[in-house]
Amino acid sequence: MRMTVFAASNTGGGGRLESLEYKVDYQRVRAVRTNSLSDLFDAYKDILWSDGRHKYNVSSFIGELNEILLGEQFSSFDQETLDHLIISLRQRGNSNATINRKMAALSKLLRKAFKMGDIHSLPEFRRQKEGAGRIRFLDPEEEDRLFSVIRSESEDAYRLSVFLVDTGCRLGEAIGLIWNDVQDTRVSFWLTKSGRSRTVPLTGRAKAAVRRPPAADSKRPRKGPFATLTQPQYRAIWNNAKMEVGLGADTQVVPHVLRHTCASRLVQGGIDLRRVQMWLGHQTLQMTMRYSHLATTDLDRCVAVLERNAVEPEFGKERRAIRT
Repeated sequence: MRMTVFAASNTGGGGRLESLEYKVDYQRVRAVRTNSLSDLFDAYKDILWSDGRHKYNVSSFIGELNEILLGEQFSSFDQETLDHLIISLRQRGNSNATINRKMAALSKLLRKAFKMGDIHSLPEFRRQKEGAGRIRFLDPEEEDRLFSVIRSESEDAYRLSVFLVDTGCRLGEAIGLIWNDVQDTRVSFWLTKSGRSRTVPLTGRAKAAVRRPPAADSKRPRKGPFATLTQPQYRAIWNNAKMEVGLGADTQVVPHVLRHTCASRLVQGGIDLRRVQMWLGHQTLQMTMRYSHLATTDLDRCVAVLERNAVEPEFGKERRAIRT
């Protein structure tokens, strides 16, 4: 179909109308339908997220956001709607860090919908400022007590615990290992949160934890060193052990604390942050910087400088009254 448009022209000094003819192909014009967040998630969840715990969490995030919007359908997603979601999440007690995780999932979903023509406008996502927070890690005595109870319940869970704390990998990364990922002195992680593979060397006890059992010891060969466990099974064993050693009230003592423990020990042992970043597989150095305060040895020289000309005060003696 052709469409004629008249436009004013000043060509030649005299105002006149020119006719401009455009050809419109209506077969290529796609009407934007209205969708709810749940509709969009159902359409693109399998494309955007792989099966696993993260996808489960994203499903929960989008479900909550859809509930806040009362399942409303839309063809555009404006800034006011986004602000309403952030305010509602904050009123529900969500921290800025939690809000950022939920907004990251929403942003990914909306960008895909926009690209596919399901919505025709996008809001501006701004990251909420996060506090550094306190990082919990296990001291050697806590580790020994916790691992001892875990071992009494499951040798496989004990091996996994040792491997997690000595490699600093995520629980899903460890459980997803297959035998080909394990070399004599190193292990390669391919299924990572960042999508970037990495290889790290193994400590002596981590090597023992992933040693392949003789074929005669198992009727059904394992796919990998920890293939007998699932994440829910391990978490259940962990929570039971945590209660037994008196750490049940500490909400930060979750399996991920082993990753923090590994990172903390590396930094406290004098390993520079760039190497720690590579070891943990952090996408940016900023993510590793939250452990930087543990590198206290870097500040020890400051004390010597400050004390060089200082006179040690005498404490515990009464001051004489100054008479005027």
